[in-house]
Amino acid sequence: MCFLLSYFCTCYPIDLLNMKQVLFIISFLLGFVFPAFGVQSLGTYEGQIARAHVEGNDTILDLQLPMLYVYPPMEFKNEKQEKFYWATVSRVKKTLPYAKLIGGLLRDVNKQMEGMSERERKAFMKTKEDELVSAYTPILKKLSLKQGKMLIRLVDRECDRTSYDIVKELRGGFRAFFWQGFAKVLGADLKVEFDADKSEDDKIVERIINLVESGQL
Repeated sequence: MCFLLSYFCTCYPIDLLNMKQVLFIISFLLGFVFPAFGVQSLGTYEGQIARAHVEGNDTILDLQLPMLYVYPPMEFKNEKQEKFYWATVSRVKKTLPYAKLIGGLLRDVNKQMEGMSERERKAFMKTKEDELVSAYTPILKKLSLKQGKMLIRLVDRECDRTSYDIVKELRGGFRAFFWQGFAKVLGADLKVEFDADKSEDDKIVERIINLVESGQL
């Protein structure tokens, strides 16, 4: 509202605005503009301004709370199993942002390539690949092998396509075959699929992801 009042005062010199006009503007804003947007009042929640509405003498905050997940407590058969679980939590937290980033980049690249010819697509992808390698290789090189394997699984979850299929689609079958062979030498597999319905390991990873994204873990 302060912004709108400032706007009126800018448009109309203050000496031309008598008190009755100012009160009229304020009444208009409070009585017509704000209710039109369903906001009768403002409140605060954890130090932040939030929308609210008034019912009788009560001011009720209108908040959209994050999803809250409820799972049965994890039960570990031994200390080794518990350590493995928390190591998985650590790997998910480390690689999930990169999987999200790759998913966003892939959607952006596909959008930019709409309407391009095959030749234009190849030239564009070559340039894009050089940019991405330069920007993210120093970061991804810091991942351990186990973190890299987790990232491959999470990329499939995020993009609904394996890393192998993504490379094949964007850079061709030969390049995909080359990187798959390289990954195999390191003990990884670009064709790994994420399936929380069939894999117990992926089911646990899905649980971890949900809890991490909701701020519960």
